[in-house]
Amino acid sequence: MKSSSSKPDLTTLLYIKNMVCDRCILVVRQELDKLKLNYKNIQLGEVELTNQPTDEGIVELKEHLNILGFDLLDDKKTRLVEKIKSSIIQFIQGIEAEELNKKLSVLLSEKLKMDYHHISSLFSSIEGVTIEKYVILQRIEKAKELLMYAELSLSEIADKLGYSSVQHLSQQFKKTTGLTPSHFKSLKKNMRTPLDKI
Repeated sequence: MKSSSSKPDLTTLLYIKNMVCDRCILVVRQELDKLKLNYKNIQLGEVELTNQPTDEGIVELKEHLNILGFDLLDDKKTRLVEKIKSSIIQFIQGIEAEELNKKLSVLLSEKLKMDYHHISSLFSSIEGVTIEKYVILQRIEKAKELLMYAELSLSEIADKLGYSSVQHLSQQFKKTTGLTPSHFKSLKKNMRTPLDKI
């Protein structure tokens, strides 16, 4: 529904927790369409509505999203942490060769336009884990995914995920999962953790 407001370009930014993949974007888009909420842009963790919804509309959206495993965030710090998580997930899931040459701290500072020390402290205080540890967990999940598909060698996976060597990947994998990458691959069963549970 279009707003009858005298400011037609007024937009509302909503922050949504647990949006971790393109499928999540699709599901949120379907809910917005169902509720007839017009949007300009949807990306991981964020929706830009083209108008200000009513309080009832926000409550209804929150209820719909909760049923699907998402949370509408209203606390500024929690929203920023969710934005940090979304940025890290996008980075890990879509690593580009040129991005591997940049440090994650630089990427996050550029994307969020904030000092990395502030970003890191806030993340640790809200999540109880450092950004570095969170990044390791995300990389290991991506490694599990790539191992299960069996399309790449361990050396190619290490290279794709920005590890300095196969040994470095193997050590981090074993420390995180308790298994070597080869053992994990030989189990032939899905032992992956959903990204929103990391």
